[in-house]
Amino acid sequence: MALPGMLYFIIFRYFPMWGLLISFQDYQPALGMLHSKWVGFKHFERFFFDASFALLFKNTIILAVYNLVFFFPLPIILALLLNEVRREVFKRSIQTIVYIPHFVSWVVVVGISYIFFTTEGGIVNDLFVSLGLPKMEFLISSEWFRTMIVSQVVWKETGWGTIIFLAALAGVDPQLYEAARIDGANRFRQLWHITLPAIRSVIVILFILRLGSFLDTGFEQIFLMLNAMNREVGEVFDTYVYNVGIQQGQFSYSTAVGLFKSIIGLVLVVGANRLAKKFGENGLY
Repeated sequence: MALPGMLYFIIFRYFPMWGLLISFQDYQPALGMLHSKWVGFKHFERFFFDASFALLFKNTIILAVYNLVFFFPLPIILALLLNEVRREVFKRSIQTIVYIPHFVSWVVVVGISYIFFTTEGGIVNDLFVSLGLPKMEFLISSEWFRTMIVSQVVWKETGWGTIIFLAALAGVDPQLYEAARIDGANRFRQLWHITLPAIRSVIVILFILRLGSFLDTGFEQIFLMLNAMNREVGEVFDTYVYNVGIQQGQFSYSTAVGLFKSIIGLVLVVGANRLAKKFGENGLY
């Protein structure tokens, strides 16, 4: 039963790691990895001293922090709220509704955003005009870009993120709640003293895993939302790698940028895991 999963990780995760070698080479497709010239840390030095590095790092970190602060807690909160719903039909209906956006592609999500927020014919701006308010340039304003990105992530992924937490909540012993009610604990006290401690380990593990992809802000979504007016706050490592690596054919340089992101993620995971163990949690390993 484990074989398909093992093959997936070997073929699509571990085997491609050999491609990281080209970040230390002046890779030429005609020569291949074995015969391309080795240049050491040349591409990393170029990246770190590039004028755009500070801007890319700042934009990526800000978006990553926004996603971590505003998105990560929402599936937990929604799962706790759904767990308090006693009518099973109503609970299942809500779950189905909040799961659906996960299966909508980012192209469709961005298209919906344009329908709602464009200045010409957008539903929101038409509503503003009808109320005597000025139009807001949501899609081309650098001030609204990060808010739009995080809002799209929240709408699309919050419901899907509740699955693991609901599964963890299903394993909580009902006798604990019965004992708490006998002792006079209201629903809030039950939530604080039983429910949250029961899923604390799951929250910690998912938080650590989230840090592993901390700098992965999502290429497709941001690429579709970028334009000349918001590029200053929207250009991140993912879109930079596409522009440099794919469009300009600088494979070694773009691989070096990707390796830098992976190293940051590894450091964050190891650090968070050690910190979790220091506070008495199990951690990942």
